[in-house]
Amino acid sequence: MFTGIIQTVGQIEHTTPMDEDVKLCIACNGLDMQDVIIGDSIAVNGVCLTAISLGDTHFEAHVSKETLSVTVGLEPTEEGHNKTVNLEKALRLNDRLGGHLVSGHVDGVGQVVRFEELGDCWRLDIRAPHSLSKYIAIKGSICVDGVSLTVNSVEKDIFSMNLIPHTLENTTLQFLGVGSRVNLEVDQIARYVERMSEWMTESNTDEPA
Repeated sequence: MFTGIIQTVGQIEHTTPMDEDVKLCIACNGLDMQDVIIGDSIAVNGVCLTAISLGDTHFEAHVSKETLSVTVGLEPTEEGHNKTVNLEKALRLNDRLGGHLVSGHVDGVGQVVRFEELGDCWRLDIRAPHSLSKYIAIKGSICVDGVSLTVNSVEKDIFSMNLIPHTLENTTLQFLGVGSRVNLEVDQIARYVERMSEWMTESNTDEPA
């Protein structure tokens, strides 16, 4: 589990093809790795990956073909062109929960339709896949490329958020533009509420007349 509070911005420095999968070598950029062991989870642009090797300044992760097919930001990069990524170590039981509970399992890929400065902040509008729109609510939480954000408005498949300068300065969201694609994870509570409602409906239908 994660919180959506980004701990550092790293870089994908190398990608190694492994049949249809890839192995990523990621520079941690000051992220304290002393309490991380092989097999631990690290969120990379909101995607939960397993550390398969560790160094003081780098770690490696194996990314499957399936994960590559349903996320963005982890694709192989051209040699010499490092890709920046948001990094967060897995939540410990005694950690502060500053954002919201994030699993690192991406629900879908959205697309930026508006990104503009509004005073000291920036407005970010994203079009979500239609299947996810029902889970996005005003003042609810959503995870965008691993960043926990609060939804300000929703109109059909488009939702809007305000980004404060600190968020822009300390995450990869500063590099977004109209047309950029982002990983989305909706609030887990919304999914559980939906499943409970479905279960209650199924139970009532199954009851004998």
